[in-house]
Amino acid sequence: MGILSWLLLGLIAGILAKWIMPGKQSGGIIVTIILGILGAVVGGFFGSLLGLGTVDDFDLMSMGLAVGGALLVLIAYRQIKGK
Repeated sequence: MGILSWLLLGLIAGILAKWIMPGKQSGGIIVTIILGILGAVVGGFFGSLLGLGTVDDFDLMSMGLAVGGALLVLIAYRQIKGK
């Protein structure tokens, strides 16, 4: 995947994770993209450990792994920020 695909996947995953997670989240579009990209990395790591696949294509499985990873990153971010 190219850099634009990673940015788009990160943006979509970050938006979906913020939408799924209850409560008010801080951060703008850049934080959302970073959250989504980090989520894709985390989701791909855990997906490969569990044998579910990786985040290397723009498909439904990659999106699910990226959103799941973004949720984990968002939970950790909230714990660190204390919100």
